[in-house]
Amino acid sequence: MQTLTTTASLRESIQAQRALGKRIAFVPTMGNLHDGHLQLVRQARALADCVVVSIFVNPMQFGPNEDFATYPRTRDADTAALQAEGVDLLFVPAVEELYTGSLDEVTRVEVPGFEGDLCGRSRPGFFTGIATVVTGLFNRVQPDVAVFGEKDFQQLVMIRRMVRDLCMPIEVHGVATMREPDGLAMSSRNSYLDAGQRGRAIRLYQVLCEVAASLQAGSREYEVLEQKAMQSLGEAGFEPDYVSVREPSGLRLPGPDAGQLVVLAAATLGQTRLIDNISLSIT
Repeated sequence: MQTLTTTASLRESIQAQRALGKRIAFVPTMGNLHDGHLQLVRQARALADCVVVSIFVNPMQFGPNEDFATYPRTRDADTAALQAEGVDLLFVPAVEELYTGSLDEVTRVEVPGFEGDLCGRSRPGFFTGIATVVTGLFNRVQPDVAVFGEKDFQQLVMIRRMVRDLCMPIEVHGVATMREPDGLAMSSRNSYLDAGQRGRAIRLYQVLCEVAASLQAGSREYEVLEQKAMQSLGEAGFEPDYVSVREPSGLRLPGPDAGQLVVLAAATLGQTRLIDNISLSIT
């Protein structure tokens, strides 16, 4: 596995792979890798001949009171895990490599409809930060396929729309959420939870399952189900941000004939923000 830190060296290595006729798959990450990330790498390997992974904690997607400075950085362990998975190229750029000059002056990519909705309501600038950094990484790697986790469902929908609207020749693949044995969605931020919080954290997934069960049983009182779920999270010690039932293709509010739904939730437990979602088919 080659580890690269500059755009020039990355492009040179990718050009060498392309000269051999290889198809390129790309997995962008912020590091502190867990089995969910590694599942993305495995899917990338199944889809292409050469797997490129990036590790970059993106300052543009963190708000002023968020955890950019303390976000877990575990490069040695991440490198060992990626090498064991047979990754071909690892790109670990410095902030200055991706953003030349002040972040306030960098060209930004914004996908309409995300900044003021769901996570975008409470994390202003978050989705623009993701769209901007992913566009920059896509331009450097120029992959045939990119792989993202479905746990970050809004991000996945946004990136698919961005790729479509900007006519990027990239296939975007989503991979199902990996879960702990008790159902908690794997996340780098789970390491912030103390023992007591970890025991309560599973309630987020349980509440989503309860909403999904009600929908599958025929309930279409979406707002009632959402408010009940918010109350349940509050009773479990969370500070709920939202629970929302949407149509998965564009995250629109569901119409009366919707056959596919996704239930999304975000809530804070202690100082840790957790997100999760469940997709389901209804008749």
